[in-house]
Amino acid sequence: MIGKKSWALILASVAALMLSGCATEVKRVGVEEVKDLSGNWNDTDSRLVSEEMIRDSLSTGWIDRHAKKSNKVPAVIIGNIRNLSHEHINTNTFIADLERAFVNSGRVDVVASKSEREGIREERADMDLNASEASRKEMGKETGADYMLIGTINSIIDASGSEQIRFYQVDLTLVNITDNRKVWTGQKKLKKDVKDAKFR
Repeated sequence: MIGKKSWALILASVAALMLSGCATEVKRVGVEEVKDLSGNWNDTDSRLVSEEMIRDSLSTGWIDRHAKKSNKVPAVIIGNIRNLSHEHINTNTFIADLERAFVNSGRVDVVASKSEREGIREERADMDLNASEASRKEMGKETGADYMLIGTINSIIDASGSEQIRFYQVDLTLVNITDNRKVWTGQKKLKKDVKDAKFR
């Protein structure tokens, strides 16, 4: 007959084996490494979109045309990037890449978005009351945007049995805020063949 101490040891051993079997394993991978696990939109898709949009937006003639006409670099504000696809997609990743490329190129200014400006304006209002005259920043000195970046992400799924073809299309457009002219349009298409897809 097994005693209480023996049972306790057996239970402790079983629990230890179960916990060791469920231990989380983490392996670092390079950010450029492609790993498609589910077939959904992932970091590789975001990187491919940002690289295409950066290359296209900085190589077309809208920047030079603006500089020639106004004798200054264009100022861009990020507008609404609508996700019309079948899944949740965080657009901030490739938009942040595009913003950084604009700023670092020295050819395009990027002004704070509506949500970002709220905090900045609160700080400026606080300065009016609490900052010294020499360091206070005046109201009404903000840089107005010349262009707004808007866009959409769309997807199409073609499925048969457990196989799916997932097609994504990202369209970005720069619109002149003064007269609504579209000065640049960028597009990136991605297509994936997903075997043993778990959902549609």
